[in-house]
Amino acid sequence: MNTDKIYAEQIANEYAPKKTSKVIALKKLDQKAKRPAEIFTFTFGIIFALIFGTGMSLCLGAIGGGTLLSTIFGVIIGIIGLVGCGVNYPIYIKLLKKGKEKYGSDIIRLAKEIAEEE
Repeated sequence: MNTDKIYAEQIANEYAPKKTSKVIALKKLDQKAKRPAEIFTFTFGIIFALIFGTGMSLCLGAIGGGTLLSTIFGVIIGIIGLVGCGVNYPIYIKLLKKGKEKYGSDIIRLAKEIAEEE
């Protein structure tokens, strides 16, 4: 098997104009189904990672002066951030499933049309 030939064909296929706009429409529908879940998940994850980091900084005394009160607040804030990071993936799965249900029938129909053409 000539791997150089396979690699060259993959690169050529990437730059070749698409025969039909249905393939592009299929890709756009797929992105439309997944994008809201991804955007929410990244935003939610970043926010709660920052909250978790703030709690850790309070606990370690990097901010807040290292008093007992700041350590207690740091533990509470850190736990909130940790819980937020922990529920992020289940929320992503639910949002992705919702998006796939919303656009699934259109994607399947379009994919069948493309497969029957070839």
